[in-house]
Amino acid sequence: MPVEEREVFRGVQIGDYQPQLRFEVAIDTDVEPVRWEVPSATDGVIPFTRIGALHLPAVGDLDVWWLESYGGGVFVPVKDALAGARTYGGGRYLVDTVKGADLGGDFREGWLVVDLNFAYNPSCAYSPLWTCPLAPAGNTVPTALPVGELTVDSTHEPEVQSA
Repeated sequence: MPVEEREVFRGVQIGDYQPQLRFEVAIDTDVEPVRWEVPSATDGVIPFTRIGALHLPAVGDLDVWWLESYGGGVFVPVKDALAGARTYGGGRYLVDTVKGADLGGDFREGWLVVDLNFAYNPSCAYSPLWTCPLAPAGNTVPTALPVGELTVDSTHEPEVQSA
């Protein structure tokens, strides 16, 4: 976060925990292995390959990506119906194993624990100095997900409601 904004930053809103938004879900690997390249200001191009999809009941489908550079790992972002209003406009992260942000499962065995209650904002939500992979089309769901980290705006406190 830029130094000049730290004094007024009051933190992020966190939605109420909703147990129905925690899934132990199979990875559907019957998908085309699409390549996704994210330009970065500091690391060059960050390459990902789609390795599967998650089918989350009452939420929608999310692509599962494999990070092809540095540490490698599984990456699952999500952009929900509240993006740009009550959640970060570019989406939030659910699984990022290269950074240790995962709740379990075994992608080699074909399943993951995905808990939308732990969705968190990417670094670029806090500072323009960061370049982040934002949720692509296959990681956009029509469902409102008022859980996990919500808005970052230091002057606006969103109304948090349980679904």
